[in-house]
This record gives sequence, C-alpha cells and structure tokens, in this order.
Amino acid sequence: MADTLSKLAKPHGATKKKTRKGRGVGSGLGKTAGRGQKGQYARNGIKRGFEGGQTPLARRLPKRGFTNAFAARVAEVNVGSLEIFGAGAKVDETSLRDRGIVKGRCDRIKILGNGELTKSLTVTAHSFSKSAQQKIEKAGGKTLLVSTAAA
Repeated sequence: MADTLSKLAKPHGATKKKTRKGRGVGSGLGKTAGRGQKGQYARNGIKRGFEGGQTPLARRLPKRGFTNAFAARVAEVNVGSLEIFGAGAKVDETSLRDRGIVKGRCDRIKILGNGELTKSLTVTAHSFSKSAQQKIEKAGGKTLLVSTAAA
C-alpha cells in the first residue's frame, strides 16, 4: 500500500502554470498585461455598483421604513402541528427541532392556536397565544413558560 502511494502522480495536463502578467515583453503578457491600451478596463477597475455616471439604482429607488437589526426572531408553531407528538410527551425547543417543526435560527418560540389538539402534552415555550393555551389545557396538557432571563 505504502509503495503505491509514494508513486502516485497527477495525469499529464492536470495542472497548468499560472500566467504571470506584466513580467516583461518576452513573457507575451508584458507592458499592458493583456488589458489593451488606455480605456476604462486598462485602468484600476470599476467600483462595485458604478453605472457609468448614471444615478445608481440604489439612489433612484425610494427609501421607506426601518429594519431593526436587533429584533428577536420568533419561530411560530401552530397547535395543530403538535399532533405528531405522542400523548404525555414533553414538547420543548429541542424536540420541536428534532421533528423538523422549528428550523434555522430563532431567539424565541411562540405557540399559536391554529389547528386542533387531541392529546395531552406538556408544552414549554417562550409565549403562547390565548387560544393555543386554551386548546392545550382543554386537551389535558400543560403550558410552561421559558424564563427569558435565563436564556
């Protein structure tokens, strides 16, 4: 095994030497380095978003509103989707992620009242809508709030 590994080689033509531009007339890409003479593309490049002197698109479009970069990302879970858990199960963030109900990054989980629940579950979340809380308790389950101070 060690004998064959030491003799491995790339197939012919697998690697190509990097073109060295601007290294003299003899290299074939000296002086202007393949950029031609004068003009926009012969110079140091174009700024990103530059539209040739025309007012850029970002400045032509109207600006409205505000996006809060620090807003909490809330994952919304409907009561109906909790039906996949077995009776008497403890439902929290990890179990919701394991079942694929909550995906991606989120700071809080809120249970909403859409759908029906027939099993008694112990649901732990950051907040509940009134209808969700009623439906869970009506089915014989419990709702527990996650303390946001600990999280």
